[in-house]
Amino acid sequence: MNTPISLRERLETGQARGAGTRATGIDNRAYQELKHRLHQTLLDRVDLESIQRLSQDQIRIELRSLVERLLEEEAVVINDAERKNLTRDIQNEMLGFGPLETLLEDPTVSDILVNTHKQVYVERRGKLELTDVTFSDDAHLMKIIDKIVSRVGRRIDESSPMVDARLPDGSRVNAIIPPLAIDGPIVSIRRFSADPLRLADLVAYGSMTADMAEILQGLGRAKVNILISGGTGSGKTTMLNVISGFIGATERIVTVEDAAELQLQQPHVVRLETRPPNIEGKGEVTQRALVRNALRMRPDRIILGEVRGAEALDMLGAMNTGHEGSMATIHANTPRDALTRLENMISMAAANLPTKAMRQQISSAVGVVVQVSRLPDGKRKVMSIQEVTGMEGEMITMQEIFSYKQTGLGEDGTVQGHHTSSGIRPRFIERLRNFGVTVSNTVFDPT
Repeated sequence: MNTPISLRERLETGQARGAGTRATGIDNRAYQELKHRLHQTLLDRVDLESIQRLSQDQIRIELRSLVERLLEEEAVVINDAERKNLTRDIQNEMLGFGPLETLLEDPTVSDILVNTHKQVYVERRGKLELTDVTFSDDAHLMKIIDKIVSRVGRRIDESSPMVDARLPDGSRVNAIIPPLAIDGPIVSIRRFSADPLRLADLVAYGSMTADMAEILQGLGRAKVNILISGGTGSGKTTMLNVISGFIGATERIVTVEDAAELQLQQPHVVRLETRPPNIEGKGEVTQRALVRNALRMRPDRIILGEVRGAEALDMLGAMNTGHEGSMATIHANTPRDALTRLENMISMAAANLPTKAMRQQISSAVGVVVQVSRLPDGKRKVMSIQEVTGMEGEMITMQEIFSYKQTGLGEDGTVQGHHTSSGIRPRFIERLRNFGVTVSNTVFDPT
């Protein structure tokens, strides 16, 4: 019969063999047990009300001192690196989001994907990679999820097993738990840079050319209604942030989002966010209701984080009735598909509206569709900029101004290609001039 091995024996055994999954000298299971036990002891000993009166830095110093004292009481033999990691992890448990804190502090991480407590992936430079970050168990992960959602007044439990929330830095969080998530709690975090990207950055990264940037800048200033289309993780919100950066500081902007993530820099911005139903199924505030309310708030422009339902009809109505320069994003694979999706969304709100009337409303409201995409090598590109020119019969007509042509795939998997102009001079050039935006004739030269 095997005798159970004590925590201290596992610590000493792990240190003796120099193994571990945390780049330390102790066994990962023993490390997690030690951290959990010290954390619980701290919760029992610390006066949480009094400690809240201290600053974050003071609290971290106090916690470090307490952890050192507890380690001495336990007489646990660990090296300086392990001691430092243990102190940091317990500080993160007490003050932050536990194991997620180290990933949230990493500026190279753009997405954090928690697949139950055992597995955490991150996205860096457009590529997914597995990390060595784990949670103690599902209860530990649920505690972190509760901490995230409670800060924005949301709740998650078996009766309401899905939630959208955001972190203090604006990062978007989606969580789904059992019984909907079969294997355990799942968390997806879409991060946003503390220093938002600018148009010059996208040009430097090769996402577009300087000529395309010049046109997009002009469209933002000249109050052209813009629809940004693309798939998941293609950079739609980033592009929306970039183009909206050229809206004048004197304009009143109202944003409508499911989860607030836009980072507008203008001084006169009003941010609205939807609200899910409560446990009784009441109290829901939809995007359509917010768009309608935004029309009564004297906006110069309305920016819709993502159009995905019946609010499409109200958004197009706003674009057609004096709120020029409004913008939105939409999930679609091509500019043509984006308009088709808009048409389907309008039919959700007005089923009896004739097809031709829907398309006329779309063609008169939307001026330009910007298609963005994430390529197989992880890089994000502006794939197409197309102008909506009107109607021919019952068909919406479009003309492509710029496009990205893929020419091949390198041995290392890098996508090879280039941006090019179609040579067509768009109709919106006259509008740009009316707003004092001058565009060189060479911009549309296909050579």
